[in-house]
Amino acid sequence: MRISDAASARPAPARQRLLQAATELFYSEGIHSVGVDRIIETAGVTRATMYKQFEGKEGLVLAYLQGEDQGLRALFTKAAQSSDDPAVLLDLVITGIADDIRDRHTRGCPFVNAAAEYPSEGPVRELIADHREWFRGTLEQLAAGAGLSEPADVAASLVLLRDAALVGGYLDGQGRVAPAFARTARDVIASHRR
Repeated sequence: MRISDAASARPAPARQRLLQAATELFYSEGIHSVGVDRIIETAGVTRATMYKQFEGKEGLVLAYLQGEDQGLRALFTKAAQSSDDPAVLLDLVITGIADDIRDRHTRGCPFVNAAAEYPSEGPVRELIADHREWFRGTLEQLAAGAGLSEPADVAASLVLLRDAALVGGYLDGQGRVAPAFARTARDVIASHRR
């Protein structure tokens, strides 16, 4: 056996396994309905390892949402690698969001879902608010860079459409909703071209 084969045969680090288990379980079943014991069992780690890595369930919830945030930011980064034209970037982001609705986030928005389970102020709601502000602000910058009128309104509309599409995709099917999101988002952009 080569060294590289041995390295690839090693299990993922405990932190990564915990985060992967939490991500899958929190998203598919809800945060409050999944206990720490279930995450520990799914990840194949000890309770001591869990608390050493995340200092409790809320720390794991925050890491889960940070991972979701990084995933959406990666979508923007990937689009930026294809073009530096803001109009093209907006279209690539819309395509990426439609793909995400259809292929990955099939049970709604992880941030909206988490907000429903954490209605009071605290670290989870702060992270959600920061994520949404970044998302809205980035869309506004792209809309302004593309020369669209009222870029803040464009961004607000696109955020609303994404929220609705993620919920609608879960309820009505991603195959129906993802193309409707893309079409409607492009209509919003077209209506703000100068």
